Order: sequence, then C-alpha cells, then structure tokens
Amino acid sequence: MTRCALLLLALTLCATQAQAAQLLASVDRSRLNAGETVELTLESNDVTLFGKPDLTPLDNLFEVRGTRQVNQLTTLGDDSRATTRWIITLLPRRTGSVEIPSLQLGQAQSPAIALQVLESATNERVDNLQAVFIDASLDQASVYVQAQAILTLRIYHSVSLYDDSSLTPLHIPDARIEQLGESRTYEKLINGLRHGVIELRYAIYPQHSGELLIPAQVFSATLVDTENGQPPRQGKLMRVSSAQIPLEVKAKPAAYPADTPWLPARSLSLSESWNPDPAHSQVGDSLTRSLTLKAEGLSSAQLPPLPATVVNGLRRYPDQPVLSNQNTERGLIGSREDREALVPSRSGTFELPAVEVVWWNTHEDHLERSSLPARTLQVAVNPSLVVDTPASATPGTAPADNRALWPWQLSTLVLAITTLLGFGLWWRARWQPAILRATQTGPSPRTLLDDLKRASLANDPQATRQALDAWARQQAETLADMAARFVPLSDALDGLNGALYSETGQHWQGEDLWRAIRTLPQSERVQDPVSDNGSLPPLYPK
Repeated sequence: MTRCALLLLALTLCATQAQAAQLLASVDRSRLNAGETVELTLESNDVTLFGKPDLTPLDNLFEVRGTRQVNQLTTLGDDSRATTRWIITLLPRRTGSVEIPSLQLGQAQSPAIALQVLESATNERVDNLQAVFIDASLDQASVYVQAQAILTLRIYHSVSLYDDSSLTPLHIPDARIEQLGESRTYEKLINGLRHGVIELRYAIYPQHSGELLIPAQVFSATLVDTENGQPPRQGKLMRVSSAQIPLEVKAKPAAYPADTPWLPARSLSLSESWNPDPAHSQVGDSLTRSLTLKAEGLSSAQLPPLPATVVNGLRRYPDQPVLSNQNTERGLIGSREDREALVPSRSGTFELPAVEVVWWNTHEDHLERSSLPARTLQVAVNPSLVVDTPASATPGTAPADNRALWPWQLSTLVLAITTLLGFGLWWRARWQPAILRATQTGPSPRTLLDDLKRASLANDPQATRQALDAWARQQAETLADMAARFVPLSDALDGLNGALYSETGQHWQGEDLWRAIRTLPQSERVQDPVSDNGSLPPLYPK
C-alpha cells in the first residue's frame, strides 16, 4: 500500500514538473523580406527557471540583434500566475525557408518555428534613400469586384522619431476598408544602414468594376536632433507621402449564376454540427443544428445566410447568427455560424435536404460549389408523451364468433350495473338536502385559471407552461384540440414554444396567450362550477 502511494506521488511530481517546464515560442510574423528583423518570444510560467535561454543554436541562420526580458504577475481572485517572457530580435542570414531551431532553458525546450524569408522588393539605391520614406504595395494588380486586395504600407526611418508621428486615414470612395490587426514595428538593413520600419496592412474590397486609384498616404513626424553626443533636442517636422497605386477591378464573370449571392473567395468551407447527437432523438426533443461557413478573402459581413431547415413535422426556432473575422498573413478569414433549434412534433423519418453554397475561386479563377449531403433524421416515440388508447381500439385475437358475441355481453352487463347504480343514487338523493356543497380535493378550475393568468402576464414562459398544463388537464378536451379549433391559441402556443426551445431564448410576452385562453369559444370551455357571483345554479331548473 505504501509503495503504491509513493509511486503515485512520484508520477504526480513528474507530471507537475513536465507541465511547469513547458517553454512556449511564437513570432510576430512568419513571412518577411530579406534584411528585415523578426521578434521571437519565449514564454515560461515556471518560476524556478533562472537565467536566459541558450541562443547558441541560432548563430548559423540568424544574427541576434537584441534580447530583453519581461516579468509579469497576473492575479485573478485568489489565483496568481507569474510568467517570464524573453523577446529576441533576429535578423535572418539568408532567404527562402528558414527554421528557428528549438531552444533550451533548463530542462524545458521550445518548439521549432518555420519562417519564409522573401527577396526584398524595395528599391535600395543609396542615392534615393531618405531619412524617412514610405513604400506602398498591393498583393495583386487586379481583383474581382467585392474581392479582397491587400495594401501594405511600410514607413522606413534611419533616424529616431518622437512619439508625435501620424498617418492620414485611408479613405477610398466606392470601397470597403478593413485594417488587418495593429501596426508592426521591426528593423531592416538597407545597404548596411539600419532602418526602423512601421508596417500597416489593409484589406480593400472594391464595390464597383473599373479602375480604382489608391490615394497617396502622408506620414508626418518630428525628427530627434542629436549633435556631438549631446542629449536629443527638438528637431524639424518631416512630411513624406507614398505614391498613388492603380488597381484594376474586374466585373463579376458571366458564368456566375445570376440568382445566387456573389462570393469571390480564395477558399471556402462549409461544416455542420449538432447538439445533442440526433441519432437518439425523440418527439419533443430540442436539437440544435449549427451550419458554419468560412471564406478566406471575405469578411463575415459579406457572407450570406445559409438555407433554413424547412421540413414538415419539425418546428424551427432560429437564433441570431454568429459573425467573426480572423486576421492572417493572406488577409481576412470571415466566418458565419447559423444556429437553429429543431423540435420534432411527431415520430418517424425526416429527410433534411442538402445544403449548397456557390462561390468563385479567385485563386484558380473558376466557379465552385461547396455542399453538405442530405441527412436522414430518425425520431423515436417519446414514452412520456404517449397518450393511453382505449382497449376497444386494440385489435383482438379472439376467434371470429367470440368477437361478434362479447360486445353484446359487455354492453348488457354495463347497462345492468348503471341501472342499479342510478336507482340507488335516486333513492339516496330523496333523503338528502336540496343543496349540497361539494368538497373539493384539488385546486379548482378557477384557481388554476388565476395561476395561468398570473404566470402569463408576468411573462414567465416556464411557469406559464406548468400552469397551462395543469389547467388543460381539467378541460373536456386536450390542449392540442383547442389549438386546432382556435387559431389565436395556436399562434400563442407557437410563441411560447419558441421561448422555451430556442437556445438563446426570446423576450416573450404572455398577454397574447392569456387573451387567447379567455376568448375561447364557449362550446370549447368547461363551465366553472361556481359562477362569478359565487352562487350555485338551481338544482331543479324550470
């Protein structure tokens, strides 16, 4: 027993040390040009690690330009978490695919990270370089209308700047603009001279075909003036601007279907999920179906709603769509999730149609269709909702002569018993007072009706459902029969079910349901045993 406990303790300590020794690694970008620096961040939550990581494996592929350490303590309630970050500035020594190797700190090791170092496209002639200049570029010279074009602005400065720098807002008529994340700062060597770089990226979506002109952007900043090693003093104000860039915007292709939304994307995916699993669904269960559409090169606002599930026997309660955007190196990835609650009203087999989305592949320049296959939904009988059927409705197994004889025998016996019972009740009634107040063992219909009124006018769907079921059990017919004969009651019940079964709920108002209950036709309602004035009807009406 003692050995087992010691073994368990040793395993727990090993697992704790392995978790504490985790060393995370990340970079501020995975694609960069030759001569540019990249920031590698190593992070550990192990407070027992001291010193700094061993950077020797970086020497062959990178030049380490700087290292700084940041300690942070985060407190959430009674839980405190200490983290240590090492931010390492690296300059790649060659172009192409370069891998940041695994680094070690104590017993912890970081994962390797792949980088793509591109040949620099910036004009690096020494005689054209200024202390501050802007380079503006587009990722492509032509795009389809409403498709994504990425504008990259890089502000280079070989001198120090004050913090009062500013850039004119990017405004393009007849185009939607989305900034891709925050600005980046790094360094780049140009002809042996170190430059600081401020990089901003924008996703541009032209709304009309033709030529679109990207306007010049103006950057202004105050230069730090240093002289003979003296402290910096206020320098002069510098203003530089980028060149205007034309962008050709192509019209929607003629091969694209005219009756479908225009979706120009680099890639598109369509997925489906259910909660809970519909394989074991029963009548009355609430099944949440989620359809998710993701498109690379489009924002979530451009994605159309997915087709609704309209099947006879399935009540549908849609939720608000969930929209989100993700920034990547190649622009935006828009996502739209449409959720709906499906409630089967009967058992059996339901055929859900296929879902198809038509879109234009801008990377390969052709029409594509993404789809989900049709689905068959099997719904079983819910035992808690089964209504007992009379015995006479069950097929008999007796012989043919017995089937013809026993109904007459049963009816004769019932008639004899009821005759004797009626005679006995008449004889007893002769010796009873003319008025006899009955003793009520359960809540009266009047009390149940008051409970239903209070719950519905309080706009409480759960309490209203309970009060409605209790009231309906004392009526002459079922609640479904009442709703089938009286349309306002059916509509009010649909609103109540929507508030109960929808995943996010609805702001339900119970006044319509109460009005429908009170305005039921007189023939469809059970008379209260006591009238509104509290008096009983006459025993022997004239």
